[in-house]
Amino acid sequence: MAFEGLSSKLQGVINKLKGKARITEDDVKEITREVKLALLEADVNYKIVKDFTNKISEKALGQDVLKSLTPGQQVIKIVHDELVELLGSKEEGLNISSNPPTIIMLAGLQGSGKTTMAGKLANMLRKQGKNPILVACDIYRPAAIDQLEVLGKQLNIPVYSDRETKDVVEITKAALKQANSKLNDIVIIDTAGRLHIDEALMDELKRLKSFAKPHEILLVVDAMTGQDAVNVAQSFNEQLGIDGVVITKLDGDTRGGAALSVKTITGKPIKFAGIGEKMSDIEVFHPDRMASRILGMGDVLTLIEKAEEEFDIKEAEKIEKSIRKQQFTLEDYLAQLKQIKKIGSMKSILGMLGIDPETIEKSKDAEKQFTRAEAIIQSMTIKERRDPDILNGSRRRRIAAGAGTTVQEVNKFIKQYTDTKLMMKKVMNNKGMLNKLMSKAEKGGLNIKDFKQ
Repeated sequence: MAFEGLSSKLQGVINKLKGKARITEDDVKEITREVKLALLEADVNYKIVKDFTNKISEKALGQDVLKSLTPGQQVIKIVHDELVELLGSKEEGLNISSNPPTIIMLAGLQGSGKTTMAGKLANMLRKQGKNPILVACDIYRPAAIDQLEVLGKQLNIPVYSDRETKDVVEITKAALKQANSKLNDIVIIDTAGRLHIDEALMDELKRLKSFAKPHEILLVVDAMTGQDAVNVAQSFNEQLGIDGVVITKLDGDTRGGAALSVKTITGKPIKFAGIGEKMSDIEVFHPDRMASRILGMGDVLTLIEKAEEEFDIKEAEKIEKSIRKQQFTLEDYLAQLKQIKKIGSMKSILGMLGIDPETIEKSKDAEKQFTRAEAIIQSMTIKERRDPDILNGSRRRRIAAGAGTTVQEVNKFIKQYTDTKLMMKKVMNNKGMLNKLMSKAEKGGLNIKDFKQ
């Protein structure tokens, strides 16, 4: 999970501040020291850490804070606001040309995830109503062309490639000609990378930039490389000139040093983040939302946007009708599980809801239960899914074998399903109880005991 270590430590600092009726200078010093250590452990550049904590200290020692009725909350706000500023202040989207096609050039070292990100970006833009084309300009690594073509076929997005031509300018010229004839309004160029920055790489990228005149040059960096990613970003910006940064594998980096340093070092915004392996696992980088996520305040807006993007509305309406008619079958249960999995892992969903790290860590069990439940239902026949009452001993043994689990686990799951169905029936039949539950949910005081009336 992104920023897991940093988030855990900073949330510990925040929890000490909550409800504090009075804050002294010594408190501010202790808070600043803990924030500094947390950032350094997260592999954030030392100079950036020093400037960041100095700003917090200066603002937290202001008279408006020390004499405030809620000094703890005031300091939390200062930490949050400074974190937003560090991450880039505000989101910065793509520079879409008013005269199509918009040309986007992806650059970066080998292994940073450029080719995969090209597919993710094209997929995201197509969902926004664009008509993208991918251009294979990594002429040195045949596997890169193969990979891009496979992604294009998978996403049903055209890919222009020419394995005979060894000149990226000629390839791009032909690709732009095709884009104009096919009315592709977005051209995404996947360029070559190296294991390190060298003169040959930069010369090629400069030639391509000079010819194509891209509206966006996005540098793709691997979050897992920490401060190396920041150094790479600085070098590319100085030699090539970039418009923004895309951070990949952010979900696998528990520290977050790259994301917290790159904006300050390069002066260029982080525009997108790769947060998983699926083609839909790309997020517009919102500094304010990311800061809230790091501090355990949740990121409900991103969760809602992901739900709106991934949820099948017709399927959701069908499930809702089944619940209202009290005909909620195991087929509906499976459909619900698939809808939830589209948004992301249970861990990422809980993180966006602002759930504490300890509870999120326990969510691994819930993730396993989801997978087990899906396997159990998929091992059933259509008839069994629609009428679980027919599940006798022999049927349960067959289902357990098909799902790679035990009869006890199958029995446990069927009981959970039956309890859930009973709970839904109680709620739907009792309007007073429904109103009471809705009221308690709005106030954040809902408990499982409330359903056992």
